[in-house]
Amino acid sequence: MLQFIGAARTVTGSKSLLDVPSGRLLVDCGLYQGRKKLRLANWQPFPVDPATIDAVVLTHAHIDHCGYLPRLVRLGFDGPVWCTPGTAELARILLPDSAHLQEDEAAYANRTGYSKHEPAVPLYTAADAAAAIELLRPVEFGAVEPVLPDVDVTWHRAGHILGAAFVRLDLQDTTVVFSGDLGRPTHPLLLPPDPIGDADVIVTESTYGDTEHLAPDADGTIADVVNDAAGCGGVVVVPAFAVDRTEVVLWHLDRLVASGRVPSIPVFVDSPMASRALDFYRDETRRGSPEIRPELHGRELFPALDIVETRSTEESKALNTRRGPMVIVSASGMATGGRVVHHLANRLGDGRNTVLLAGFQAPGTRGDRLRAGATKLKMLGRYVPVRTNVVSLDLSSHADRSELLDWIGTARSPQIVYVNHGEVDAAFALADAIETERSIPAVVPEPGERVRLDGG
Repeated sequence: MLQFIGAARTVTGSKSLLDVPSGRLLVDCGLYQGRKKLRLANWQPFPVDPATIDAVVLTHAHIDHCGYLPRLVRLGFDGPVWCTPGTAELARILLPDSAHLQEDEAAYANRTGYSKHEPAVPLYTAADAAAAIELLRPVEFGAVEPVLPDVDVTWHRAGHILGAAFVRLDLQDTTVVFSGDLGRPTHPLLLPPDPIGDADVIVTESTYGDTEHLAPDADGTIADVVNDAAGCGGVVVVPAFAVDRTEVVLWHLDRLVASGRVPSIPVFVDSPMASRALDFYRDETRRGSPEIRPELHGRELFPALDIVETRSTEESKALNTRRGPMVIVSASGMATGGRVVHHLANRLGDGRNTVLLAGFQAPGTRGDRLRAGATKLKMLGRYVPVRTNVVSLDLSSHADRSELLDWIGTARSPQIVYVNHGEVDAAFALADAIETERSIPAVVPEPGERVRLDGG
């Protein structure tokens, strides 16, 4: 039996629960992010006793796929968490950072009194994150791991971020494939996703299920923004996911500086988590990781940039008094939390500055409201006027509609596709396209819906 307990008809909080004769397995363990209604779901009782879950399988390390793990541990889960080595490495970076954000937000709310909870408490702590990390069990791509007596799992390259995989679960009489987040064939650093092969059931994400990524002149857009900032002493604030999106933004900036299309101005990477992830990407590129494009093997990333990594809180705060021109790349990517919120609060009121939104902005997030033309934003308990320029650019590392359909087309004789991890319109649009263009039955499951996998 398969139950969709997270990311059903929404684009965050991925969790899929499998009950099989030998036990109970959770595929992905994501934190809900974005709208307040979704964030509050993180506090709801888990649908089953976490102590009854025998194992967790992760597709990748983004917080909306692994960020609930410390909470699950806090509630009693103590089984193995199976994932690729890259996912384990990044989870060791992201989970403590997520815990610190939870703790810091609760502490700030208690100091300022802007929370209605007295006292405000974190969803989980650094100790919970450390306990979750101890449960990680790395498995190489292509290796078959018997995570339960009747469930063999294999991880295949997804090309989304380092370590990202789609997972194949071979049950007693059924093969189920979970896409996780599927990457793009055009990723500048990573190789494209592997083909699916044999699959009876596919559970696919649908973040861009109703969208075709256009081929915009990303370099041109970024060049215009940076040159404008350089000309007027402005600051470009780039809310960017700490893992992969930061690297893609830096890749474009590096190309522009190296070609002379923009001047070399300071580029601040202001996120300890992003800095550690950046170190990992650099190391994997130097060593020639099989996930990295071969032409980059052995090279140094971003050699043309004047990158300053502000790892301490004091260094981050000092940016608030620094004048431009400069670029600040800071997490989180949808401005839902982290240091970028402080930079936005400090810079939004100055018309010389620009906010560059570099990818998907979930409905209800600050990034989404900025993209929609908000004239003021509530941050840190107060409203801030928006006088900056706001520029949106699609640097997504998610496959679009056609790329998802192409990937599904690499499966041999699937019986059904469940369309998950997407907003309602995107999910239903992709399901319709799967049926009309791939002639495969497709269903958009409801939150909490249970389906059989045994063909009965």
